[in-house]
Amino acid sequence: MRARVATTCSLVATLALGSLGVVALLGPTAGAGADQPQAPSHALTVEQVLSGATLHHRFTPVGTAVTATEPLADPDDISQLGDTLFVGFQNGVGPQGQPSASGDQDSTVVQLTLTGRVLGQWDIQGKADGVTADPAFGGAIATVNEDADSALYVIRPGHGAATRYAYDETLPHGGGTDAITVYDGRILISASAPGTTGAAAPQPDYPAVYSVVLHPNSDVAAVTPLFFDEDTATVANVGSQLGHSTQLALTDPDSNERVPFQAPRFGGSFMLTSQGDLQQIFVSGVGTARQHLSVLDLTQSVDDTAWAVGPGALYTTDSTDDTVDVVTGPFPGDEPIVAATPCGSNSAPGVCPGPGYPANYLGALNPWTGQVRTLSLRGVPYTPQGGLAWVSTPSW
Repeated sequence: MRARVATTCSLVATLALGSLGVVALLGPTAGAGADQPQAPSHALTVEQVLSGATLHHRFTPVGTAVTATEPLADPDDISQLGDTLFVGFQNGVGPQGQPSASGDQDSTVVQLTLTGRVLGQWDIQGKADGVTADPAFGGAIATVNEDADSALYVIRPGHGAATRYAYDETLPHGGGTDAITVYDGRILISASAPGTTGAAAPQPDYPAVYSVVLHPNSDVAAVTPLFFDEDTATVANVGSQLGHSTQLALTDPDSNERVPFQAPRFGGSFMLTSQGDLQQIFVSGVGTARQHLSVLDLTQSVDDTAWAVGPGALYTTDSTDDTVDVVTGPFPGDEPIVAATPCGSNSAPGVCPGPGYPANYLGALNPWTGQVRTLSLRGVPYTPQGGLAWVSTPSW
């Protein structure tokens, strides 16, 4: 996931997306649209679970032979495995694996309990962008270097160091890799920063998402495009263009998720967020002849997305304050939660935050209109930055 910091420079809501014809896309029942008044919201409470400043790792600064120690910094993606979480700390490493100001080239993936007790940590070379835990692996997968020179690592607690996998070809979109979703056994990875090398994005032959197969005997990750930056999609926003076809022009594939079946719309679909383009693309029939894309235009740039389905709590990262936090309270059950990133928009000015482009905030997204609204928070200082993970109460 791209870091966002201050710089100077109900009709049929449960239908699968493969059926996203006009009937499925007509929207919610009367009274649920964006033009209706919003119910008063109550403040959510933010509490700190873990501070990166309390954790350290050892590394050898570039150009030296002396080992150094420093605190962990820049937590980004977060993922749940049972009653634990995996969090990627980027430690100041650049988006192509460039060393940090201290000469550090390693990110650190940390496994912790829901109360913040650390169970293990693994250093991986490069900037950790996507981190996804999955029971089938008995651990986590992490991608490194969102812009170029990318690879991925598999982490299995109790099995020693992380295993690095190289991609089987030069990535054809000319960029790196970012968020990961394991979807019915398929590893789906965002093709981030297209055109870092080669022609500028969008391009019709630039993949937006890769389906990845790991070959443990050779430590190779084979990539196959799932869909492309200029593929055709169905307009999902309620309005005059609802159900019409449109050509995508993606320049910033970033976060991705599997939409829970209980979600008010798009349940069971794979979702890709194109952060700079203010769009979310929903894929049904993943990897089959029935694969279908729908696109929802957003009113704000967003990074990660989570769905508050049933009782639970939102675990999230804050690279500004170098913390992992938990957010509790009366979440809206009919709107996904998003990390809104105004400065992540392609139209953001060089000096950002600024007029019309505020700092990041936690928001709720109307899945029918694309409208993003601000959620009220109280508690410890918190700036959403990257990862969101909804943890349901029964797993505690």
